[in-house]
Amino acid sequence: MDRRDFLKITAVTSAGATLNSCGNPEHQMIRFIPEEKLSGGIAAWKPSICPLCPTGCGMVVRVMDGEAEVVRNGKKGLIQMGLAKKLEGNPSHPVNQGKLCVRGQASIQLTYHPDRIASPMKRVGSRGSGTFEEITWDEAITTLVSQLDSLSASGNTKDLYFLTKPLRGERPILISKFLDTFGASPAVAFDPFDDFVLRRANLRSFGHEQLPTFDLAGSRYVVSFGADFLGTWNSPVSQSVGYGDMRQGKPGQRGKFVQVEARMSQTGANADEWVPVVPGTEGVLALGLAHVILRSKVFRADAAGRAGSQIEGWSSGLAEYAPDKVSARTGVKADRIERLAREFAESPPAVAMIGGTPLGHTNAMFSALAVNALNALVGSLGKSGGMSFMPQPRQNVKSGTQTFESFLAKMTSGTESPAKALLLHDANPVYGSPQAWKVRDAFSKIPFIASFGSFIDETSILADLILPDHSFLESWVDHVPESGAQTAVVGVAPPAMRPLHQTRAMADVLLDVGHRLKKPLSAELPWKSYEEILKGVVESLASGPDAWKNANLDGGLWEMETASTLKQAAPESSPRPQSIEPQFDGDGGKFPFHFLPYKSQSFLDGSLAHLPWLQELPDVLSTAMWSSWVEINTETAKGLGLVQGDVVEIASNHGAIHAPVLVSPGIAPNIIGMPMGQGHDTFTRFASKRGANPISILAPMTEPETGAFAWAATRVRVSKVKDESKLILFAGGMREHPDQHR
Repeated sequence: MDRRDFLKITAVTSAGATLNSCGNPEHQMIRFIPEEKLSGGIAAWKPSICPLCPTGCGMVVRVMDGEAEVVRNGKKGLIQMGLAKKLEGNPSHPVNQGKLCVRGQASIQLTYHPDRIASPMKRVGSRGSGTFEEITWDEAITTLVSQLDSLSASGNTKDLYFLTKPLRGERPILISKFLDTFGASPAVAFDPFDDFVLRRANLRSFGHEQLPTFDLAGSRYVVSFGADFLGTWNSPVSQSVGYGDMRQGKPGQRGKFVQVEARMSQTGANADEWVPVVPGTEGVLALGLAHVILRSKVFRADAAGRAGSQIEGWSSGLAEYAPDKVSARTGVKADRIERLAREFAESPPAVAMIGGTPLGHTNAMFSALAVNALNALVGSLGKSGGMSFMPQPRQNVKSGTQTFESFLAKMTSGTESPAKALLLHDANPVYGSPQAWKVRDAFSKIPFIASFGSFIDETSILADLILPDHSFLESWVDHVPESGAQTAVVGVAPPAMRPLHQTRAMADVLLDVGHRLKKPLSAELPWKSYEEILKGVVESLASGPDAWKNANLDGGLWEMETASTLKQAAPESSPRPQSIEPQFDGDGGKFPFHFLPYKSQSFLDGSLAHLPWLQELPDVLSTAMWSSWVEINTETAKGLGLVQGDVVEIASNHGAIHAPVLVSPGIAPNIIGMPMGQGHDTFTRFASKRGANPISILAPMTEPETGAFAWAATRVRVSKVKDESKLILFAGGMREHPDQHR
């Protein structure tokens, strides 16, 4: 697609001019009067915050005058206005330090997307049919207020639920206050691939329930257990900057990097050593390294403190984790375990990390605690070149927020839904959940659903009312990063441009609704706008008459008094985990392969598949694009009689999907790997009916202590089928490869 076509910026010289689109005369466009004064050809740079992942990287937005197709008063037309033209990293932001990943660059398409919802809509067809009609904002808000007033009048306020992606900053605080004051159930956070287990492990080991920050620039030796920290895990831009300094920032000294994983990731491809392991045994290998270090008496067992006490047998030297025993369980040779342990202990400062697949197993807590203990043993916590926890200037809302798994258990507990009304914000659990959870069936029973979404997806298509949100470039945005810097950060930025369409910011709509209820929530929600909330927060954290103005210019605050940061939380007193060996769904005889879905470099968990620049982005290792594929080891493919491009069925106990084969030496022989992201039924013209969704066939396994989804615990079988699916590779002239290697 041509970029100018996509942005719909057209040179039209008079009112009533026609946009020629395939010669269709019905494309008559109104020319609206400009809403702002513009300086032709002069660019302004405005701050913003990337919304595409939890990192919260700072941006600067290049804004220039231009013409755009917009919706005003229910009519399409052209208007001259300031338009965002380019996004870059904010050089002064402590997390990303002026850098921006490819996903952040593509986020501009959220604003100019041709399938973006431009006005409020109500459902007029059967639920799930996707038949909506446009309505006014007054009608939309009146409808929502009426539903909430009805719940209040009948004493059923607890039957209101709010489902959102995990949020950081003031939005979750506002949502929580709205729900608490109304008397509703706690907010529900949906992200089945969230690092909830690691946060809980960090609380048990170190007293901090958050993801760690790594000083890679100061490290001499890094061991990563499954963490794709250069691609999709934690704070990849910050970690990439630090990794670059570690490898090239100190003349004459190049830090060593070892990656432990079953399938080679982008991060693994950058490692000095790539160590394949049996799935779910990463924690065993970490304790194998710790055993060798303890045996050598380079460090004492009590040096690990609280983190070591979480591990059975730690004080007695971990005899069960001798190299020969660990080798038999992990597949890593004993002499290699010995060597890696010595190098790690003798190369301070050294640090280990865990993320990704090891946290998707049923024994994720054991593995996370094992890596924490290894870090504590060598003294990496709070030290240069090690790991730390980023100060948090304001408590992020966690208490009172229920997990999606507990919410779903309530929704499926009877024939009638316990929810009478559901508000949706930027979450798509119908797509992002296993079929075995039956999320669509559960949501179909909810009498009333309202979505704040900007696009029709598999979940919002079930809504009765859609109140479309501004894009992040049109709205006040804020974010409190969890990791990625050594200083506290509160990101705040004003709108970079005026709204293109008849949309409203979710936070402002929530305030408006709260004030219009028959029993108004004005006492607890006194603000007239979300901007007013943010201003109050900034002025409470920074002194001086220009604090608010400077925060708007800079994109936030990051030089706050340390006294405002939170104190370390008291460690939980929890029993040692019993789940050391991973459990898998599926008999090994019928389902001989471990299924390893992984976050896509382009789409993460699938929430970004509607952005065409990301669809067109070649995968960094395979160069595949616009499609799904399954990665199979070279020797395994030969044994199955498969060649690159063959289409196979991947079947579990819970369903089957089809995708073409990508033969790879960078995956263990008993593993079937597949990127997440494709396989949407409904998600704009760019993602709908494209590829297959690996999440759909996963087993409903959980980590027992936290109840977190064990998304790497499914076994599958593979068989060749006849199918029209194509493997599209950028390498080789973007040819499609159905049978090229026969």
